[in-house]
Amino acid sequence: MEVAMEEVIEGGPLMFQGQPIVLQRWEPGMVLRKHKHTQVPVWIRLRHLPVEFWTNDGLSTVASGVRRSLYQDTITRACTRLDFARVCVMLDISSTLPKHLIIMMPKEDGS
Repeated sequence: MEVAMEEVIEGGPLMFQGQPIVLQRWEPGMVLRKHKHTQVPVWIRLRHLPVEFWTNDGLSTVASGVRRSLYQDTITRACTRLDFARVCVMLDISSTLPKHLIIMMPKEDGS
């Protein structure tokens, strides 16, 4: 059941009659009410990443260049697909996603 739930949450985006459906994992104490969302979780693909960034911290750092990183999909965590990483970020609905991120890497001599 846990695997099926994870597949549904990570499978997005989900739409119903042209409207996005936002799914979140239930947590104890969570208040269920209808409210206007100012932030939504969005899956992004990070392509052409140097191998040094294929860690939890590395992917989180790169994704934070877009917005706050939430989690990675199962395939990214397992490193079974290396052409891109898929990371869920929390995006403010009034902002736009950048088309590119520039990653500055130190040279081998540390400069």
